[in-house]
Amino acid sequence: MTAAHPVSPAVRPAALWEALIPVIALIFLIRISLVNLESTAHIPLLLSAAIAALMGRGIGHRWHDIEQGILGGIVLGLKAILILLVIGTLIGTWIAGGIVPTLIYYGLSLLSPSFFLVAACLICCVVSVATGSSWTTAGTVGIALIGVGQGLEVPTPMIAGAIVSGAYFGDKISPLSDTTNLAPAVAGSELFEHIRYMLYTTLPSLGIALLIYAILGWTHGSGATESDKVDLIRHTLEQHFNLNPLLLIPPLLVILMVMFRLPALPALFGGALLGALLAGAFQDASLKSIVTAAQSGYVSNTGVETIDTLLSRGGLDNMLPTVSLILAALTFGGAMERAGLLAALATAILRLARGTGRLVTATVVTCIGMNILAPDQYLSIIVSGRMYREAYHDLGLHPKLLSRTLEDSGTLSSPLVPWNTCGAFMSTTLGVGTLTYLPYAFLNLLNPFVAIAIAFAGWKIATLPNRTQPANPPA
Repeated sequence: MTAAHPVSPAVRPAALWEALIPVIALIFLIRISLVNLESTAHIPLLLSAAIAALMGRGIGHRWHDIEQGILGGIVLGLKAILILLVIGTLIGTWIAGGIVPTLIYYGLSLLSPSFFLVAACLICCVVSVATGSSWTTAGTVGIALIGVGQGLEVPTPMIAGAIVSGAYFGDKISPLSDTTNLAPAVAGSELFEHIRYMLYTTLPSLGIALLIYAILGWTHGSGATESDKVDLIRHTLEQHFNLNPLLLIPPLLVILMVMFRLPALPALFGGALLGALLAGAFQDASLKSIVTAAQSGYVSNTGVETIDTLLSRGGLDNMLPTVSLILAALTFGGAMERAGLLAALATAILRLARGTGRLVTATVVTCIGMNILAPDQYLSIIVSGRMYREAYHDLGLHPKLLSRTLEDSGTLSSPLVPWNTCGAFMSTTLGVGTLTYLPYAFLNLLNPFVAIAIAFAGWKIATLPNRTQPANPPA
């Protein structure tokens, strides 16, 4: 959230109807752009940001203040943008170096179609818990699992959904995760009590998600995968790449570096450099081809469409459309925040939050709304946490209930919004549209509803010492 800033005495609080105008405009413009024009959300976000700025001017804010709010919002996303660019180079060099083809080659040998979705989700759970990073998980094992799943003829949106579910399990649970540390800091709870308390909502959600993946895997993998197609993919990879078990070391090194608290940016950059070195050492790639793969992406010319479609990707340049989308989205969020329009929406929601169930529901709705409007998971957690901290205390609720709810909704809904930093990253990295994998990201979809259901049921609702559990008032 942007720092406190002086405002003109002429500034008045925004009314709810004023705050709703940019929101309604965004929904309307995005629908026209995505559905009618088959375009992107870039221009609708910028137009909606202009509308938000105009509303801010009408309320009394100076343009300079609104501009500073926009710039402050963009600053919050710069780390994500840098990681996105580095991931682009990493994917390019890892394909050129034979690392991704090696992962796909061995994955086709070890995984079966019937259990692939469950295995993919669990693998990503383990890696993300170990690293605390959903982005690192998707950018390393995630891209390999996409290739393996396609070789096994598992629908790609389902694969991406399972990867996102597993990746965000660790992003939410791991003590190494930024959001896992941020949520209790904002809410006023302690890290490890926050993690333990999240298990009451996260494990049931994961269990249901895995059950659904098992059913989908059995349905889509019950027929025998064409062994000749798998053999063709494996044989083609053998022909065009020098496959060696040593090429499995870079993903393991990146995971270990992040596990041991090396910041994600240098760890991923180191992984990209290692991929470049291995491209020269194992694939006899020229310096020009390595630099081209890092800059523009790797281009596969094996003659096998499945492999060429999968491996022709990566590169810094191919991340730039996503970077511009994130910048446009953060511009809109910064204008909304500085003009006081987000605060007006939050105040209106807070008026309805009477009782534990409704307060948790309001928190969930606000976090999801922030991920849509701000749109960044850090802002979602920080702004919502500050808004509701006093309300939870007034009801006698323990801060860890707030911190858990912030993660149940703020962390997990972020990759489901196409223009959110997380949604844009996952879509670009996995090569699957956000709205395409959304129906299959079951952990992310289920967890907010599980949190609300548990709150209304009054199960495991933590209260402050010497305070009884507040009742849920009748509707």
